[in-house]
Amino acid sequence: MAFDQSTRGRLQKFVTNCRVSLSEELTRQFQSLYGLDPSTGHVAELDELTHLDNRQRQTAQLLREMLAHYVAATPGKDEAGRKKQALERIVREQAFTVLNRLAALRMAEARGFLIESIAQGQNSKGFQLYRSLASTAHGETGDAYISYLFSLFDEFALDMAVLFDRHSPQGRLFPREGTLLEVLEQINHPDIEHLWAEDETIGWIYQYFNSQEERKKMRKESQAPRNSRELAVRNQFFTPRYVVEFLVDNTLGRIWFDATNGNTSLYDRCQYLLVKPEELEAKRGEPAPCTLRDPRTLKLLDPACGSMHFGLYAFDLFLEIYREAWAWEHQQGPGSLDVSTQPDMGLKPLSQTYEDEIAYLRDVPRLIIEHNIYGVDIDPRAAQIATLALWLRAQRAWHDADVKAQQRPIIGQGHVVAAIAPPAEKELRQQFSEQLDTKDGQLFEKSLQLLHNLPELGVLLQVERELPKLIKQVYGGSGNDLFAEQEQEVWNQAEYRLRNALINFTEQVSSNYQSQLFALDALQGLRLIDLTREVFDVVVMNPPFGALSSNTKTKIGKIYPNSKNDLLAVFVERGVELLRKSGRLGAITSRTCFFLSSFQKWREHVVLLNAKPEVLADLGYGVMDDAMVEAAAYVLEKQS
Repeated sequence: MAFDQSTRGRLQKFVTNCRVSLSEELTRQFQSLYGLDPSTGHVAELDELTHLDNRQRQTAQLLREMLAHYVAATPGKDEAGRKKQALERIVREQAFTVLNRLAALRMAEARGFLIESIAQGQNSKGFQLYRSLASTAHGETGDAYISYLFSLFDEFALDMAVLFDRHSPQGRLFPREGTLLEVLEQINHPDIEHLWAEDETIGWIYQYFNSQEERKKMRKESQAPRNSRELAVRNQFFTPRYVVEFLVDNTLGRIWFDATNGNTSLYDRCQYLLVKPEELEAKRGEPAPCTLRDPRTLKLLDPACGSMHFGLYAFDLFLEIYREAWAWEHQQGPGSLDVSTQPDMGLKPLSQTYEDEIAYLRDVPRLIIEHNIYGVDIDPRAAQIATLALWLRAQRAWHDADVKAQQRPIIGQGHVVAAIAPPAEKELRQQFSEQLDTKDGQLFEKSLQLLHNLPELGVLLQVERELPKLIKQVYGGSGNDLFAEQEQEVWNQAEYRLRNALINFTEQVSSNYQSQLFALDALQGLRLIDLTREVFDVVVMNPPFGALSSNTKTKIGKIYPNSKNDLLAVFVERGVELLRKSGRLGAITSRTCFFLSSFQKWREHVVLLNAKPEVLADLGYGVMDDAMVEAAAYVLEKQS
């Protein structure tokens, strides 16, 4: 197997070595160049840094604005401690982004859509060609190679800005030549060379970036997570591939199996799809359905997505579903694919949208990312990785289909959302609100208030339930618990105005980098609100489990009284809420929720009342890497 224990050990060593090298290098840059000390939180005055050239001085200013933005969102009264935390966060994020960028380029090479650029370091074919064309314009070999990498980042940023945009807050710094060569040597170690062709590799990099020592230290110091970072790090457990397949086969695979009366290639492809022989015979004996769901309307959510392992496998199934949908429509005629679950999308029949099957199949990888797969994570680095993983999966699909790079559609933003804190700078919030219509200003401020505790709660925040009240309060309306059509339209129009205003806010003459960070975080909050308004066909997850975060325990207890004893129960209840009727939820959690008395209310009021158990596999110990828990994987079907 590609990821057996010894290989994972080598990959973990690689990630650890790279993390240490990059963190130490960027910390040195902070201290020696930019007058910032993550070990103490000290920040030197900018005018003291007389050794900087103009470009470095600009970077020093941007880092200070980034620091101010992060400090504003960091809880606590000790300003020095908040600065220290924020500086440590900046170093961690910059190091992580550098590693992800280099790993992504190496994976792009392995998929055949990037000329050799990383595999042989400065001797790579791509760089040699670049050097022969640029001559000495970019300086010595080390400087020229970094310039070459930057040009690749800029090219890839057209498709994947979330990772490759060199102006993003997580990607402002880069290691100097010595450290870069160390990291490249680690990337190109022969023991892990074969892993760059595997989709799951980037997920293991995310898994191992936080050390086991740090995780153990957190658990020793506090039984419950004390903040969003601890919650993310302490619950970072890789889901084995067979568990992913088991859950996706029996949720997404089962839904399509039922829709086609068993006449689908997924029956043979999904090795864990549990169908009794007599059930298969009965299904296939039924008349053909009048219509099938248009695959563009199927929605799958992972509410704790990590590096998107569920989404990567679901991508494979969606490819088959789209192929079968095309064949179905051409057999049954236009209108045979049902779009009634998403009437506002304005979808035309596939045969009227694409000139032929070749054009359709070429667009399918883009459709899957833009229409089908959703993810939320409280760790922004996970959202970065998840977006990258799906993008790489799409590139591999095109490569396998022999679609050349220039023929590949540009992929839009997709639906992976980082549940980050809303912008906390009071002056900037006031400055922005003053530029809005009075009611829109109220809506903006109250929307941010709805997102309080977002970094700890993520999708657990029932924002969609509060929106009708907020709309009534600001604009008038019925304000009932159902988000009426009129209120939806009011929100849609107001949100459109807010998005445009935030973009304009960053383009004003008086705007600075902190204003841009403010706007980016606010836009991310609006994306989370939109996601909670969706209704999903499938929810699959490996949710956090155990004690609730100390600063959200009271709030979660009020929202989820039947599930409040354990995070896993809360996530399952929320997942069921987000499903449409007959939708399916698949989860791997501790098995104790099915027999401990502390879960009795959850079993009675959530599972047995609203979500019928369909499949359960008792997996025992040793399933989720080093998590000391007996696990179960199960599927629930929503009843009402």
